[in-house]
Amino acid sequence: MIRTAALLCSAALSLPAAATAVHAQETGLDTSVLSAMESKIRSGAFHDVTSVLIARDGELVYEEYFDDEGQAALRNTRSATKSITDILIGIAIDDGAIEGVDARVVDFFPELRPFANPDPRKDAITIEDFLTMSSLLECDDGNSFSRGNEERMYLIEDWVRFTLDLPIRGFPAWVPKPADSPYGRSWSYCTAGVTTLGGVLVKATGQPVWEFAEEQLFRPLGIETADWQLSPTGLAQTGGGLALRSRDLLKLALLYANGGLWDGRRIVSEEWVRASVTPRAFVREGTEYGYLWWLRAFGARHDEAFFMTGNGGNKVLVFPDLDAAVVITSTNFGRSDAHALTDRLLEDYVLPALAR
Repeated sequence: MIRTAALLCSAALSLPAAATAVHAQETGLDTSVLSAMESKIRSGAFHDVTSVLIARDGELVYEEYFDDEGQAALRNTRSATKSITDILIGIAIDDGAIEGVDARVVDFFPELRPFANPDPRKDAITIEDFLTMSSLLECDDGNSFSRGNEERMYLIEDWVRFTLDLPIRGFPAWVPKPADSPYGRSWSYCTAGVTTLGGVLVKATGQPVWEFAEEQLFRPLGIETADWQLSPTGLAQTGGGLALRSRDLLKLALLYANGGLWDGRRIVSEEWVRASVTPRAFVREGTEYGYLWWLRAFGARHDEAFFMTGNGGNKVLVFPDLDAAVVITSTNFGRSDAHALTDRLLEDYVLPALAR
């Protein structure tokens, strides 16, 4: 079981113009391990890894790009977007725009009633249920037969209606019911639910998601460019596809590593950060889930992390006990071993380079 992750100290956050190998060596990284990693990536052993960034004690200490686009490129890290949605929900709750995680989702969309497959259990679904991937809707991206599979959603114009029209899922004998599951929740990966949280943000704040994100999150962090994917109705896709620079992904990791503070400014409450990286649903042995953040340990030392992740093996990780944050971007989209490749890169090279 992954314990609640500790947060990093409130050291000043620094992103220099370039993080050189000499700089990495000065900050205690094993540059020989990183050099070996670079050789392996460039030889094709890790296929299409495009960038690796490491921060230690709030400071960027290593940065390398392995494609022609370099530092300025916007990286589509797919479902890593979901963790950013958690940050936005937290800000909206902090500001009072959303009452709290117990707010019922259907109450934000009275104009969509009546829903298909009416059920009182559907009416009871909360924001927390979508944050923890544990609503009772029949929605499973890992099952191509699931009515809520995200690929089916993309065929429909209104993605929020798609979600709220889904039936309640059944629990055959071989699937643990929520009451029999850790934390009282039966986890099922559901992009549609996180997409619907984007609709909640619009209703709660009165702003398009991208505008709210720019004002409340991106601009304070100095994130100048963000490329959102949009639904056919113009809703920003909060379930995946947001493209940001690698450095900007690192800033988001450092924001949570620092308990919601950026350069002395409170962006999101420390209470929300802690709540987000606290285990709330069981995914599989060794892996748990918070509020749209993954929780597990990596490497021979079992270094605990909370992290964003998305298709292609993209990962944005915080290792509290190492005072470190790591960004690995990749375009290994559709590869069955994409996450395994990233994990091997992390465990064989990045974490050993961080060993003190």
